[in-house]
Amino acid sequence: MSDSTLPASRLRESLGYLNWLYNPFHGLDASGIYDLLATSSPTERGLYFNLGYWREATDLDAASDALAMLVGETAALDPEDRVLDCGFGFGDQDILWAQTLKPRHIVGLNITGSQVELARRRVAKLGLDGRIDLRLGSATDMPIDSASVDKVVAVECAFHFRTREVFLREAWRVLRPGGRLVLADIVPAPAVSGFPARLEQRISWRLVAGKFAIPPQNAYTRPTYHSKLAVSGFEQIRVESIREHVYAPLHRFLAEHPQTLARLHPMARLPARLALRFEATSVYRGLDYVLASAMKPQQLLGRSRRRP
Repeated sequence: MSDSTLPASRLRESLGYLNWLYNPFHGLDASGIYDLLATSSPTERGLYFNLGYWREATDLDAASDALAMLVGETAALDPEDRVLDCGFGFGDQDILWAQTLKPRHIVGLNITGSQVELARRRVAKLGLDGRIDLRLGSATDMPIDSASVDKVVAVECAFHFRTREVFLREAWRVLRPGGRLVLADIVPAPAVSGFPARLEQRISWRLVAGKFAIPPQNAYTRPTYHSKLAVSGFEQIRVESIREHVYAPLHRFLAEHPQTLARLHPMARLPARLALRFEATSVYRGLDYVLASAMKPQQLLGRSRRRP
């Protein structure tokens, strides 16, 4: 790369951030956002972009791993499972599951080509490409055979899907009878009383939804989430809020470790640092964070699930 090309690419990147974060009339789709973010993950050892699960974690890498493990353990991934991971990012969670929970095979779908390419290289470097198959593909139009996987998981990405409801129908289709769906997901918080709090709630949700490509059709709270899973045919449904172990402890960690933000692009640091000037209660007033799980009925075909 020539000396003139590098500054030009950095300028284009900076203009991309400027337009995305600071232009109220411009937004990006999910693939555009993650192409722009590239590998500027705030984690130190991995390339996660999730917010983390902070029940016991003391740093962002550990919290990111903990969220992935929460999803994997809730799905009860085991050595006989064929798993479908939708929206796998750079493959961090798939690598973690392959090394710890050891499912038989993981297939991943991701619409962001730049992430797919790097994730494949990371998996191959670790010698896991025989067990992890990462593909370019959509979670709402899955190039996956019907009734062919045991578990479908999505870590902090289903809010992007156009729409989540279409994804649920596709997840139902590809799951074997008795298969399980587990998602870590962001939805609007339950309505609060009092005008100031309601206003904060509305602003909080709209800022996140507008800049992180959340379709209006996905803006519903936990009870509706539960209903949509039920309408899709799932049983044993749980939609549990884990927000107290996500937003406030993340906010506190970033306030106490501002150097973490140095890993972000300079254009992204300003809004992040601005948010840290406010209480977490206000910043995240409009956001809930759920762990959703459900099962496709075992008796659907009148027999036990089959394995190839």
